[in-house]
Amino acid sequence: RRGFVQVAGITPSDASCVLNPHSGWDSDAAQKALELLCRKRTGDGNRLSETPSHMAQMIIDQLTKQTSLALLETVFAEEAEAFGHPPEQLACHSILHRSLDHYRGLLRLEAGINVPIVGLGASAPTYYPAVGRRLNAQMILPEHAGVANAVGAVVGLVTFRRSGSVTVPGDGLFRVHLADGPEDYRDEDDALDALQAALEADAKSEAERAGAGDIRVRVSRDIRKATVETQEILIEAQIHVEASGRPRIA
Repeated sequence: RRGFVQVAGITPSDASCVLNPHSGWDSDAAQKALELLCRKRTGDGNRLSETPSHMAQMIIDQLTKQTSLALLETVFAEEAEAFGHPPEQLACHSILHRSLDHYRGLLRLEAGINVPIVGLGASAPTYYPAVGRRLNAQMILPEHAGVANAVGAVVGLVTFRRSGSVTVPGDGLFRVHLADGPEDYRDEDDALDALQAALEADAKSEAERAGAGDIRVRVSRDIRKATVETQEILIEAQIHVEASGRPRIA
């Protein structure tokens, strides 16, 4: 109602929730989202799907296909034996996919990944078993697969970026464009310093709220000037601030 959300989309987790409703997610919201997606039209004017469950299955099938391709590319990239073509080409080769389908003709073709695959993520049990079957590989789904990715959040960085500009609306006037409105200064350096201080404070505050500690700030300035009658005049300045730190451990 307030117009804050301009673009929204669904995720494979929504599709999983429609196919296998459980208390972990809002099944009603996922169902409504898939119903809206079904109404979109293809190039020939037909609806994408007639039912939310069919739409959800299409999404999971596509997710399974793309996950399988990503794993195949990784395997070819790590394989000790060279096959003479880039991994992305080998992963899509028709002979490989006929081999994964256990082709039987004059030829008998077999292919699969020869090492176990460990599936992680909250939705892993929904689609990774199908990935394992597609790749003829052993699929391992750990007991706590749903929260295993939280390790990445702990060892990764919390990063927030803020940018702002200084313009020159008139002779000797430097306008700083801040989140709560513009401020005018008579000195160029004062304007740049004021903008940088505001951006740093905002980025650091957001990083702290997100749980980061030992925050480091990086600043870059893009200053554009022109020479008029042997004197340099500021046209516009952009300042970019990045505040980052590792998550605090309780």
